[in-house]
Amino acid sequence: MPEAELVDRVRRRLATAPAVLDELVRDETGGIVDDTAFAALCRDVDAELRGAGPLEPLLAGRGVTDVLVNGPSDVWLDRGAGLERASVGFPDDAAVRRLAQRLVSGSGGRLDDAMPYADAVLPDGTRVHAVLPPLVAHPTISLRVLARRPLGLADLIDRGLPASVADLLRAIVAARLAFVISGGTGSGKTTLLGALLGTTPPAERLVLIEDAPELVVAHPHVVRLVTRSANVEGAGAVGQRELVRQALRMRPDRLVVGEFRGAEMVELIVALNTGHEGCAATLHANSAADVPARFTALGALAGLPADAVASLVASAVDVVVHLRRGRDGQRVVAEIGLLGRDGNVLSVAPAWTAVDGDGAGAARLQDLLRRAERAA
Repeated sequence: MPEAELVDRVRRRLATAPAVLDELVRDETGGIVDDTAFAALCRDVDAELRGAGPLEPLLAGRGVTDVLVNGPSDVWLDRGAGLERASVGFPDDAAVRRLAQRLVSGSGGRLDDAMPYADAVLPDGTRVHAVLPPLVAHPTISLRVLARRPLGLADLIDRGLPASVADLLRAIVAARLAFVISGGTGSGKTTLLGALLGTTPPAERLVLIEDAPELVVAHPHVVRLVTRSANVEGAGAVGQRELVRQALRMRPDRLVVGEFRGAEMVELIVALNTGHEGCAATLHANSAADVPARFTALGALAGLPADAVASLVASAVDVVVHLRRGRDGQRVVAEIGLLGRDGNVLSVAPAWTAVDGDGAGAARLQDLLRRAERAA
């Protein structure tokens, strides 16, 4: 019996009456397969019914960060060095659609013709985005796989981070300077943030706020708050802005926002202006010079004028660390800059760049680090 037919028959029987999966598989195969083949069939059926189907071995692969399904026979993965075509596939569009709907519905979401796109988070933290026709030619699934173990600065040095840059970043964290890590999608912002948070003193309490539990931090005192999407009735949503308010009541030594996406940015910036030092966040931006414009746009979502955003951010955020992903897939620290104010406009003064080394803001950054060391 073809495996796709076996899976379909087992699915129909499970839908009509609860049963033990192993017993159903043995019954449907007539008990004529040997133990090795039977175990493999059970794994495949379980992955199809409860896991990620044919994508399961890809998600479990070492170093895999993304799995992308563009159609039944068009599957790609990224192991950290750029996209490569995977050898797995699906029988047809219907199989891709079934998997997408099951992954989304398992997280309490909805994906159908009336709502042809959805986001979801799997129990292990993997982020799922799915889109159905007619918005696309074939059902598509995008999965962002979380790191399975924390990476420290030593690990990043082994992967190409210059030791001098690692020392500078470590000093920025130790000085309790507020910093933002910027970069494009897949540039390594979350990985670097997790590594830097791992260098904080073990007695400090870290409160993390995320849309999905992506940050992996080697630290003994971490409290994680995760947003919640609305249910199928449109109720029950809890966003980052509310979580920032709750986190401020939890006695954080460092408040960390996994990614600035909207008006929650204002809550954290206001908190930074009231004595909460050493906070951190990530932000999508094409370059360090574009970070001020991103802050202004996010402030506008909260109804703040540009000059108010400039005033708040300039007095709250000290450092911008910008990451870039090269054409070879390598993630690098491209620039470390100081955020400041030029009149009523935010600006970033480069303290170090991968191309030119020390920049105009280097002396000021060293002065901030020395003052923090004396104050400690």
